[in-house]
Amino acid sequence: MNASEFRRRGKEMVDYVADYLEGIEGRQVFPDVDPGYLRPLIPTTAPQEPETFEAIIEDVEKIIMPGVTHWHSPYFFAYFPTASSYPAMLADMLCGAIGCIGFSWAASPACTELETVMMDWLGKMLQLPEAFLAGEAGEGGGVIQGTASEATLVALLAARTKVTRRLQAASPELTQAAIMEKLVAYASDQAHSSVEKAGLIGGVRLKAIPSDGKFAMRASALQEALERDKAAGLIPFFVVATLGTTSCCSFDNLLEVGPICHKEGLWLHVDAAYAGSAFICPEFRHLLNGVEFADSFNFNPHKWLLVNFDCSAMWVKRTDLTGAFRLDPVYLRHSHQDSGLITDYRHWQLPLGRRFRSLKMWFVFRMYGVKGLQAYIRKHVQLSHAFEALVRQDTRFEICAEVILGLVCFRLKGSNKLNEALLESINSAKKIHLVPCSLRDRFVLRFAICSRTVELAHVQLAWEHIQEMAATVLRAQGEEKAEIKN
Repeated sequence: MNASEFRRRGKEMVDYVADYLEGIEGRQVFPDVDPGYLRPLIPTTAPQEPETFEAIIEDVEKIIMPGVTHWHSPYFFAYFPTASSYPAMLADMLCGAIGCIGFSWAASPACTELETVMMDWLGKMLQLPEAFLAGEAGEGGGVIQGTASEATLVALLAARTKVTRRLQAASPELTQAAIMEKLVAYASDQAHSSVEKAGLIGGVRLKAIPSDGKFAMRASALQEALERDKAAGLIPFFVVATLGTTSCCSFDNLLEVGPICHKEGLWLHVDAAYAGSAFICPEFRHLLNGVEFADSFNFNPHKWLLVNFDCSAMWVKRTDLTGAFRLDPVYLRHSHQDSGLITDYRHWQLPLGRRFRSLKMWFVFRMYGVKGLQAYIRKHVQLSHAFEALVRQDTRFEICAEVILGLVCFRLKGSNKLNEALLESINSAKKIHLVPCSLRDRFVLRFAICSRTVELAHVQLAWEHIQEMAATVLRAQGEEKAEIKN
């Protein structure tokens, strides 16, 4: 493919993408395929001779699209949003064209410097403390990770290195292995499974702190666990506080947990993967109060801020983080690395290579503006409250957690089995897509406002469908009970 054909095919692809997104509402939100559907549809080996672009696009519709879950459909209400916007897609095209691998400033100065500035832009939108901003020569700064899971692991490994060095400086006879076997990390019992995975990869035990009646981690429960473990000779070193849990969008109490971590010398990592985008709105910024106690903070603009995946924003106090990952082989050194004026992001992350992801932030922030992004967040929150109101009007249902942002947790009044049957019937119909969670051993349905194009009419149609499925399930249950009785 030469430049001339690329121009032509590129325009065709843009048209295809625009047609796909404009017509996505007409596609079945969840695919009707069985595992292994794709392999019989394609050859067992790559072609020896080139094929045409037309043939490939034809196969996209015949082979790929039938197996796609359409995350950007206005009838997709599962998981959490995944961001999508035209400015971000255009920026991704430019990122692919430039194709730099921005592990250091010298590898591509613009890639490094734009990321530093964009993370400061976003940090200021969130009103983060100055300690987290790079500024002209700040001690903090932001970095784009691939996911919140990576950010949690990076923070845990940095905290592990920090506490190990501190203890060995005080007691040189201590081995790393002796310290490692006593290290303990903590998170709420509502924390994401990626926190547990970080503990597994980091080789440290992770303890779940029981949450309160609002599914939040509180100071008293954390303090009790710390005292118990210290008395047993263990070494607490790391705490993850979640703002906007995956199950029900609950918020750990940072203003309580933060001072304890500060007093005990524990690294506090704040995971706001979904909810963090909302903090650009003044009316939701209070949910971030207490972040000043954190050592690291992360959220995903690729969830709810119209910046396409992958773009997970993490802020840290850089010396503690980069000191844990710094390696300087000769082939990666450059003449400006010790100037103090620039950042080499290879010291901030697990992989060496990185894409020019800050272009997406730059395009989106400039083409939407802060006010446009705020309006987008507010619309989703309003739609979630509209759905909550619909649920509350039907006495067969109950709301299971406070609705704060764009997630509603609800269920039929009755057994877990009844609600499992309801979810199965909803997803089998494939008109909308939902996923469940477990709250205090209760099977609960989650309704997340996800799509960029979702409107009140879609929410209302989804609720009518849920009501129809509920009536069918309840009728079947009544008939089952009648048969048993007879």
